[in-house]
Amino acid sequence: MPTGREETDLRLVRAVLVLVGVSMLYCGAAGARSVDGHVERRGHKHRHTAGHPSLHRHRERAGKEGQVLHRSKRGWVWNQFFVIEEYTGPDPVLVGRLHSDVDSGKGRCKYILSGEGAGTIFVIDDKTGNIHATKTLDREEQAQYTLTAQAVDRDTNKPLEPPSEFIVKVQDINDNPPEFLHRPYFARVPEMSNVGTSVMQVTATDADDPTYGNSARLVYSILQGQPYFSVESQTGIIRTALPNMDREARQEYDVVIQAKDMGGHMGGLSGTTEVKITLTDVNDNPPKFPQSVYTMSVLEDKVSGEEVGRVKAKDPDQGENGLVSYRLTEGDGLGVFELTTDSQTREAVIKLKKMVDYETKRTYMLRIEGSNPHVDPRFTAWGPYRDEATVKIMVEDADEPPVFVAPSYNFEVEENAPAGTQVGRVHAKDTDVANNPVRYMIPRYTDVEQFFSVNSEDGMITTTRPLDREAQAWHNISVAAAEIGGHHQDTKVRVNIRVKDVNDNAPEFATNNEILMCEAITPGKVIETVSAVDKDEMAHRQHFTFSLAPEIAHNHNFSLKDNRDSTASVHVLRKGFSRLTQDVYFLPVEISDNGLPSLSSTQTLTVRVCSCDSRDTILSCNVEPYVLPAGLSTGALIAILACIVILLAIVVLFVALRRQKKEPLILFEEEDIRENIITYDDEGGGEEDTEAFDIATLQNPDGANSFLPRKDMKPELQGALRPGPGSTRGHSVDVDDFIKSRIAEADSDPTAPPYDSIQIYGYEGRDSVAGSLSSLESVTTESDLDYDYLQSWGPRFKRLADLYGTKDYPMNDTDDGEDS
Repeated sequence: MPTGREETDLRLVRAVLVLVGVSMLYCGAAGARSVDGHVERRGHKHRHTAGHPSLHRHRERAGKEGQVLHRSKRGWVWNQFFVIEEYTGPDPVLVGRLHSDVDSGKGRCKYILSGEGAGTIFVIDDKTGNIHATKTLDREEQAQYTLTAQAVDRDTNKPLEPPSEFIVKVQDINDNPPEFLHRPYFARVPEMSNVGTSVMQVTATDADDPTYGNSARLVYSILQGQPYFSVESQTGIIRTALPNMDREARQEYDVVIQAKDMGGHMGGLSGTTEVKITLTDVNDNPPKFPQSVYTMSVLEDKVSGEEVGRVKAKDPDQGENGLVSYRLTEGDGLGVFELTTDSQTREAVIKLKKMVDYETKRTYMLRIEGSNPHVDPRFTAWGPYRDEATVKIMVEDADEPPVFVAPSYNFEVEENAPAGTQVGRVHAKDTDVANNPVRYMIPRYTDVEQFFSVNSEDGMITTTRPLDREAQAWHNISVAAAEIGGHHQDTKVRVNIRVKDVNDNAPEFATNNEILMCEAITPGKVIETVSAVDKDEMAHRQHFTFSLAPEIAHNHNFSLKDNRDSTASVHVLRKGFSRLTQDVYFLPVEISDNGLPSLSSTQTLTVRVCSCDSRDTILSCNVEPYVLPAGLSTGALIAILACIVILLAIVVLFVALRRQKKEPLILFEEEDIRENIITYDDEGGGEEDTEAFDIATLQNPDGANSFLPRKDMKPELQGALRPGPGSTRGHSVDVDDFIKSRIAEADSDPTAPPYDSIQIYGYEGRDSVAGSLSSLESVTTESDLDYDYLQSWGPRFKRLADLYGTKDYPMNDTDDGEDS
């Protein structure tokens, strides 16, 4: 049982709860029962004891005397504390009080609080055990807090009681209004729906505690949207409230729904949302033509397929419900007009099916029906979903161009007919009421070369010059007709003129190829079969005949046989043809056709004699394409290879001889005396001399008569073969003879050039003022010149002095070696 102090605290807590307008906090051990002398709260594992000195001493005494242990009696405890949310008073809120039986009231017991919010939200008086809430609590943020209380010795901090866990619950108040999940809402419902048709359901939520009071008990109501819609107060389902709501009258509605807590009573909080409801279309309207009679007109010159007019039946429904299909039901214009539907505008389009004629019929009547292809069976009783209208079409007169009697004309005319020959006549007439006269003309672009002309009054077509079928067999022209005095409208007609064939071309050979014949051909053999062609029209009965021309009809070489099938065969009459004697024979052949009158021409066949092998394969002819055989024979290839081997052997032999003599190809050393002649005796021909002197022939005068090729080889000068005194003079005589013979040959040769390099040295030039130092002219005189004065000219002319002086000096002396 609680002590008197605990009862006082309980009354204080109850008084606080009454002041804030909430119910009394319930504390106690309902259904508690006494076990071994203590009170225990049902279902609670931890017990807080309110110590009592007498009870404590009684427990000690019993333990000493009878060794019978009795559990000390504990005071009953609160399992839960309650604190109201959103309390904003000036003082902290007392949540409750903790007290232990071991607390003697002398201040030795110290109370400690731990757990959620301990020290920040909840504080405890460590002496009295009173728990206070220091902050305003919000149940929607956290509905309860779990705390742990313990009594310890103030001096030693040793536990006097085991820790006890308890819960502080935040008591709810109505501080949250209802809120809708979505805003705004959008809904659709078919038009003409029955009353009570469900549109949609709206749902609101309340953050308050639904298990405590009526704070979260919601009631729905409609603030805007009557009398068209209603809402169920408990479920929030919106339903239709009026019958036959017509989309065509009004399509959209704005409905406002309210949700109020506290069961809808006074003081409750509320929230609203907007619902946009759209009526969807149903086929509840039949199509309707705005007019019952339509009047249209069409010009008679309109062609088939052109539009005459349009009509449209109105249907206020949408989509498929508003589609209208059209058809012609009756009228005298069913075969003249046709009906189509414009996919964009959904209009009925009346078009010409056939051309109309003002002079024939001037008025037509049509009956058009418009209907819905998709009908809602719920509304069939509302009437037929179709409508009809009458269309009157008036034909208007137009100035039409003339019309030809025939759509096209085909004429024939013989080739080579004289100018002015009549080809044919075209005729056109004016279909208008005025019936004006017509004039004709040929557009020049259809007859560029102007083969034809047309009479402008009667339409007669004539030729302007003779026609050639072989050049152009058909002429396709146009003739235009226009009214005289009209609007210059004309009509054209196609005129096809065929040129008839006349036998005016003689036949000729089909091909002009030559006939190739072997020399050893056998007599009587056919060497060619010829055929003919004719530029005239080749009829299936056309036939050609062939014969040799009268002037060679009795030749002994060839004959011609007519095969009577427009071909002829050429036969050989003899043998022993020789290409060297006569390589070409000409055969004039006369070809005739069977036309009326018959024409003939003489064509020449060319027979060429060729050399052939034993199998009559042509090897060579005068004509280049037949000279070269298709390939070389084996004998020809062997002969060519033999020639190549012989040439290679000659080259190898020549190289071997040169290596044996060890002769260099070109002389570069100055030890050669004749090379020094080139150096010191090359004066040239003055300013006009542009040729260089070739001394190669002078280096080998002995081989001049045998026409040996030039060899720029330096001879080997060995001591044993050195010429002795007087050898130079003897060699000079050979050079003189050689030069004389060469001059004589050049003078007597009519094909030789006007001068050569040797003669140039005898020609100083017109512009040279120096005297000649050349010794070449000495060959034409018998005097022996003295060159001893060259000894006084110095060492540079010593070599010349040795060659042409009276004294003989050896060629290989020391000075000569130094000079060289």
